[in-house]
Amino acid sequence: MVVQHWPMQGRVCVVTGATDGIGRETAAGLMRLGATVCGIARDRDKAARVAAALRRDVPGGSLEFLIADLSDMVEVRRLADAITARYPQVHVLINNAGALFPTRRLTRDGFEMTLALNYLAPFLLTHRISAALLAAAPARVINVSSSMHAGGRINFEDLHAEHDYKPWVAYANSKLALVLFTYELARCLAGTGVTANAVHPGVVRTAFFGSSRDYGRLSAAEGAEPLIYLATSPDLATTTGRYFDRLRAAPSGGQSQDRSLARRLWETTAALLGLETTLCTARPGLELDPSLR
Repeated sequence: MVVQHWPMQGRVCVVTGATDGIGRETAAGLMRLGATVCGIARDRDKAARVAAALRRDVPGGSLEFLIADLSDMVEVRRLADAITARYPQVHVLINNAGALFPTRRLTRDGFEMTLALNYLAPFLLTHRISAALLAAAPARVINVSSSMHAGGRINFEDLHAEHDYKPWVAYANSKLALVLFTYELARCLAGTGVTANAVHPGVVRTAFFGSSRDYGRLSAAEGAEPLIYLATSPDLATTTGRYFDRLRAAPSGGQSQDRSLARRLWETTAALLGLETTLCTARPGLELDPSLR
């Protein structure tokens, strides 16, 4: 498959989880295409080291890092304010950061950690910078999911896995939630020029798997290819509400096609996060509540 890219000069791309693995390679690839990259990282010292390395690798590339723990919704809100203060227009948001936790942990908000980092943070961050995305239209939201979403299940009676926590089950559930969010987001943004798609980048050899670095078949650079494609391809200018298995659109599995489930999850999530107005309830005209600006 021959992949074409738009030149990205003058375009702002926000990439979460940009210090490791496919996030780092995605940031580098977008820099090479001329984008202004805003990377999101949890560790300030590591972000400084990665930024220095990327600037050496991509001379003249535009990059800055903002620091936030995306499992903490207070920090997500603060991060969103920092992004929109620096960038009134955001052309691409790549919700890439994610993790799998071997034991059940709770965030400061009382949310199960896997759900918070892999799903609640993208939901909240997307909403909080939505005015910048709409101002930049045409713009793109790319949610990094996993083929494991097909084995996930949304259990509204136990969203935070209080009973019989299993790490891979929690991970699959969070990635299913992310696909459902993507589809509902695409429906809510229809006609605005902002698209939303989800992608499985493949099974990648990264630090995500801890000591099991040989688990994946693909390099981090190969894993980044679909993210860069979705962010920059002119062929996808109007493509929205799709799930990609690497470079090709594919049917998503399991519960992901249930529109009533997506709507219920959206409303439940908004309530969990204290969002009185969302990108669906803001229509017509997408006049946003101040809390979303």
